[in-house]
Amino acid sequence: MYRFLIRRILGAVVILLIISAVTFFLFFAIPRDPARLACGKLCTPESLEIVRHNMGIDEPVFLQYWHWLTAIFTGRDFTYGHCDAPCLGYSFVNQEPIFNAIVDRFPTTLSLTIGAAVVFLFFGVGAGMVAAARQGRALDKIASSASLLGASMQIYFVGVLATWILVDQTQILQRPTYHDFTANPVAWASGLLLPWLVLSIIFTANYTRMTRSSMVEQLSEDYVRTARAKGMSTRTVFLRFAWRGSMGPIVTIFGVDLGVLLGGAIITEQTFSLHGIGELSIKAVENQDLPMLLGVVLVSATAIVLFNIVVDAVYAFIDPRVRLN
Repeated sequence: MYRFLIRRILGAVVILLIISAVTFFLFFAIPRDPARLACGKLCTPESLEIVRHNMGIDEPVFLQYWHWLTAIFTGRDFTYGHCDAPCLGYSFVNQEPIFNAIVDRFPTTLSLTIGAAVVFLFFGVGAGMVAAARQGRALDKIASSASLLGASMQIYFVGVLATWILVDQTQILQRPTYHDFTANPVAWASGLLLPWLVLSIIFTANYTRMTRSSMVEQLSEDYVRTARAKGMSTRTVFLRFAWRGSMGPIVTIFGVDLGVLLGGAIITEQTFSLHGIGELSIKAVENQDLPMLLGVVLVSATAIVLFNIVVDAVYAFIDPRVRLN
C-alpha cells in the first residue's frame, strides 16, 4: 500500500512538472511580447519595462521557467517586493503575489465545493439506489427522467432563474454571498445554499444515472445471486454486497469532479458573483494577467491529480477485489 502511494505521488510530481512546463511555454514563449500581456490593459511604458525586467524576458525561456519553478520553493524578489515561498509568481496587474490572491479566494471555492458535493452525493446516489431497487417500476422511470432533465440544464440559466424566483420574488433564500464559517456557520450555510442547490443539479443527475447503472450491473453478478441463494435478506444483499461493489466508478468520478470544483467552479461563481478561484481566473482572462492564469492552472491541476491519488487509495477499502501491491 505504501509503495503504491509513493509511486503515485512521484508520478503526480512528474505530471505536475509537465503541466507547468507546457503551460509556461504556451503563456510565455509563444506570445510575441508576453510582458505586454502580463502588464495588463492599463500599462504604461514605465510599467512595461519593470515587468520585462521582473519576468527576465531577455533570458532564454527555459531559464525563465527554472526561475519560476525554483521560486515555488525558495521565493523570489520582484521590483514591487519579495514573494515568499510558495511563490507562484507575481500579478503585475493586481500588484500582489499570485499565491496570496489564490489563498484569499480559496475559502469561497472550498465552501462551494463541499456544500455542493454533500448535496449531489446525497440526492444523486440516493436516487440512483432507489431507481435500481425499483428497476422497471414507476420510481425508476421518474428518477431516470428527472436525471435526464437535470443533465440538460445549464447553470447560468438555472442560477439566474432560481435567484429571481427564490430571492427576488419570494425571498425564501438569501442572496448568495460568502460568510466566514468560523465566524457564523449559520450565515455561511444560508448564504451559499442557493449556489449549492444550483451547482448540484447537473451533478445529481449524472450521479443518479451512474449509480443506477452500476447497481443494476452489480445486482446481476454471481456473488450477489449467491448471497440471495443463501437466504440473505434483500436489504442485506442490496446494501452490503451490491452497493459496496458499485461504488468504484462513483468514487472515481467523484474524485475527478471534486478536483475540478476545487480548481474553480467558474460558471457558478460568475453567476452568483462569488469571489472564488473561478471568478479570479475570469478576471485574469479579462485583464490579460498571464502570471495569474498560470497560477490558477497549476492549482487546478494539482487538485485534480491529488484527488486521483486519494481515489486510487480508497479503492482498496471499498472493494476487497482490488489489491494494491
